[in-house]
Amino acid sequence: MDAETLSRRTLRFVNVAHALDHFVLLIYPTAVIAIAAQTGLGYGELITLATGAFVAFGLCALPMGWLADRFGRRNLLAVFFFGYGLSCLGVASARTPTAFMLWLCVLGLASAIYHPVGSTMLVSHARRLGRDLGVNGVWGNAGAATASGVTALLATGFGWQAAFIVPGLFCLACGAAFLAMVPGDGAGAQGKAGGKPLIAVTRPVALLVVFAFAIVAGGMTFNIATIALPKVIDERVGDGLPLALIGSVATLVFVFGALTQLLMGRLIDRYSLPTLFLGLSVLQPLGLGIAASSTGLPMLVGLVLTMAALYGQVVINDAMVARYVPPSYRARAYSVRYFLGFTVSGFVVPLIAFLHERGGFGTVLAVAAAFGTVIVAAALGFFWLTRRDAPPALAVAEAPAPVAAP
Repeated sequence: MDAETLSRRTLRFVNVAHALDHFVLLIYPTAVIAIAAQTGLGYGELITLATGAFVAFGLCALPMGWLADRFGRRNLLAVFFFGYGLSCLGVASARTPTAFMLWLCVLGLASAIYHPVGSTMLVSHARRLGRDLGVNGVWGNAGAATASGVTALLATGFGWQAAFIVPGLFCLACGAAFLAMVPGDGAGAQGKAGGKPLIAVTRPVALLVVFAFAIVAGGMTFNIATIALPKVIDERVGDGLPLALIGSVATLVFVFGALTQLLMGRLIDRYSLPTLFLGLSVLQPLGLGIAASSTGLPMLVGLVLTMAALYGQVVINDAMVARYVPPSYRARAYSVRYFLGFTVSGFVVPLIAFLHERGGFGTVLAVAAAFGTVIVAAALGFFWLTRRDAPPALAVAEAPAPVAAP
């Protein structure tokens, strides 16, 4: 198989895997509403059972870059497809809180594979980094956007078990097709991040610290908003809404995030990453603040701004790793990036339950807005540090060989 065909097929499966990663992980936060109605257990008790899944999502991301380098990225992505399929069927078979907790942990372990491995595969095979990251982000957002709606429809029409069985079978089918159509990792774009040169920096430690703060705070806001969204809409848009309508409204909110990712992908190929990061970061505390202090339509506007900022930042952060980290370290860098973001944010589930019981979702969203201000501060620091690295303007005759500006 020629390199062009291999890259094209790899990117297609990586996009599908991104959609499935977010779709499957967000089935339970919507299905839990139907499970609570059937079992009589409370929302707080049931949503807490997913803590292990979200902790494993981040904690287990750390070794995935090393495992990919050792056993091959293609092989590990195949494990992702099959692991997701089997764990979905396992959750559907659960009958006790312990069984739910165990199978959700297995699901979280499988979900941890995608981001470190899939992101590295994407960057390796990208032809235009920003465009391909944006398209991949839209696929991931489409998975998150449709999770609430599809889960609600399946749970309403066929029972909550169907909301896990149908995606589980689809994951297994994708795994079989992936093994048949993608024979190996391949060289792709030779790890050149879509043909773009690496950006040199003089203070890498300071940049890493600032970036780490942004990743941790971003993980908190991302998971608070996405996990709590169906229940926020249930309580603060209108009591007594049918589950299918709650899921549809949640899907509509996620759609705006998808549009932002596509826009960010186009802008990354044209403008400075630190500038884009700073501009987008302001929307997070703004949107969360509006959502925390309002109900009904104004709250939905706040959530739309929040989702646009959250999903746009994902694309920008992945591009930063691709542009600032050498290819030989990229898989491990993505592992650390997602380990920081998802492990800390894995504790969001009990935090949501705790805050919801004491102050409702106004308090939950206010805490998320506080994390959003940390992201703004980190974006300011990143912008300042990279601007200091920018070379002074030189006359054309005096200019050295071109060096990419941040």
